[in-house]
Amino acid sequence: MTTKKTDKKELSISEKLEQLSMLQSIDSSIDEIKILRGELPLEVQDLEDEVEGLTTRLENFQNEVDEKKENISKQNEVKKEADLLIKKYEKDQMKVRNNREFDAINKELEYQKLEIELADKKIREAEHFIDDQKSNVSGTKSRIKERKATLKQKKSELEDIIKKTEKDEQKLDRKKVKIKKEVEERLLFAYERIRSNSRNGLAVVEINRGACGGCFNKVTSQQELEVRNRKKILVCEHCGRIFISSKGDKE
Repeated sequence: MTTKKTDKKELSISEKLEQLSMLQSIDSSIDEIKILRGELPLEVQDLEDEVEGLTTRLENFQNEVDEKKENISKQNEVKKEADLLIKKYEKDQMKVRNNREFDAINKELEYQKLEIELADKKIREAEHFIDDQKSNVSGTKSRIKERKATLKQKKSELEDIIKKTEKDEQKLDRKKVKIKKEVEERLLFAYERIRSNSRNGLAVVEINRGACGGCFNKVTSQQELEVRNRKKILVCEHCGRIFISSKGDKE
């Protein structure tokens, strides 16, 4: 069985540079589309995170209130039990036979009265906590409502922009995928590395007025001539961007 060769055709330096130039042009166009969206994607994400955080905070407030209400119920049970024991001990006091028994019952009575006082204190503290949390719950609910309204508006604005640019972006993405398959792997890796480290997204630039089109540092006349000749791939010694000759330069 014979196998077909699928190796890429060996391209000239000029053709390789042209591929990188086309890839840069597509990426720059995609960047421009994203710039149209401005800070909206980040604003939407921040608002979603804030709403989620506020919702969690509201749930925590409610859980704390529920705990306090449960504690109030428990303390009321403690008071009921103490009241029953007090009544029992008061009856037992009428049946004591000596001072030792009287003192023992009296101590139990004092203990149960202290239990009631402590339960009342815990109930008051829980009720004060619940009252304080009411304003927190109300304020948090208002903020959630406000943020959700803003989020809805921002999402709508973002969706409108995406709809207007979606077809163009998809078309550019398809072109990008096609060109990336044709670019030499080593050059593609270098291009993407340079681009990821560049603030303006430029990895391939022209020399303008004797300076790098990316970092604007001066280049030598010899370098500029070699770039125009397109005989080898040259990069800026300052920023590492790949140089290409301008459209008007002859090969």
